[in-house]
Amino acid sequence: MMLCERCQERPATVFYTEIINNKQKKMQLCEVCAGQMQAEGLGGLPQMNLHNFLASFWNQMSGVHPFAPKTKEETCPSCGTPESLFAQKGLFGCGDCYKHFGERLEPLLRRIHGSSAHTGKVPLRSGGKVLLARQIEELKAGLRDAVVREEFEKAAELRDNIKKLEQQL
Repeated sequence: MMLCERCQERPATVFYTEIINNKQKKMQLCEVCAGQMQAEGLGGLPQMNLHNFLASFWNQMSGVHPFAPKTKEETCPSCGTPESLFAQKGLFGCGDCYKHFGERLEPLLRRIHGSSAHTGKVPLRSGGKVLLARQIEELKAGLRDAVVREEFEKAAELRDNIKKLEQQL
C-alpha cells in the first residue's frame, strides 16, 4: 500500500499528474490532502474546479447564457436532475443522466478530449482482451472505409483479420 506523499499517514488514492512546458510533476495523495490541495490551488496555479470547467463548456456548447431567462428545461427521467444543475456545477445526479443528456454530452467530450470514446490506460489483468477489442474496432472502421471506396480485396482481407481476432477474443 502506497502512502500519501503529503501527510505520510493515509493510503494514496488520488494520483495527480501535471504537465507544464513539457515538465511532468506527479503526486500521490490521500483524499483528504487532495481536497486540501484543490482548495489551495494545485501547483501554485489559480484554483481550477473540474466541475466549473465542465459546466462552462456545457453552457458554451448549448449557446445558453448563464443569466438568460429559462425556458422549460429538461430533467433526467430517473432522478429528476435538471440540466441547469450540470450547467451550474458540472455534476450529474445519476448514471442515467449520461444516457438522457448523452446527445449533448458527446460533443462536449469530443471537444475536451478529442474523442468521446475512452482510450486511456489498459488494466494489466484484462489488457489483452481490451487491446484485441480496440484492434477489432479499428479494423471494422477500416473495413467500412474500404467498402465505401469499393476496395473489395482489401475489405475481404480486413474481414478475415477481424474473424481471426474475434476467435482469439
